[in-house]
Amino acid sequence: MTTFSTKRQLAATPTAVFAAIKDPARLARWWGPAGFANRFEVFEFQVGGNWVFSMIGPDGTTYPNASVFSGIEIDRRVVIRHLSQPHFQLAITLEPSSGGTLLFWAQTFSDPTVAASVRHIVEPANEQNLDRLSIELGHGSGSAV
Repeated sequence: MTTFSTKRQLAATPTAVFAAIKDPARLARWWGPAGFANRFEVFEFQVGGNWVFSMIGPDGTTYPNASVFSGIEIDRRVVIRHLSQPHFQLAITLEPSSGGTLLFWAQTFSDPTVAASVRHIVEPANEQNLDRLSIELGHGSGSAV
């Protein structure tokens, strides 16, 4: 298995969710697992644009990250290719639903061995990331579906 997928029902429109992704100040507040902070150096939210940032862990450890936005469909989808190790592609898809938005999160690693070695970190971290997005949207933690 190389893809870690989850989905979340969010009580916000796709436009509101997309706004929390494309705005670097907002994204910095919710990106990453619980307890992490972000410092963005470059944020070019356009297809082919670079995203260079550091994630700062609860213990103060800095984790440098470099990514490129490889796909953007307004209010519908964002695809990010992570250029730093470990290599992966993240696709965030937004679908309108009666309760707001159904968000699909698919993180695909290029190497199955790497995927297996990070699974214990990635699965809970992705859920924490979506919990933080829900809080940013002002709606608690949303609901897993």
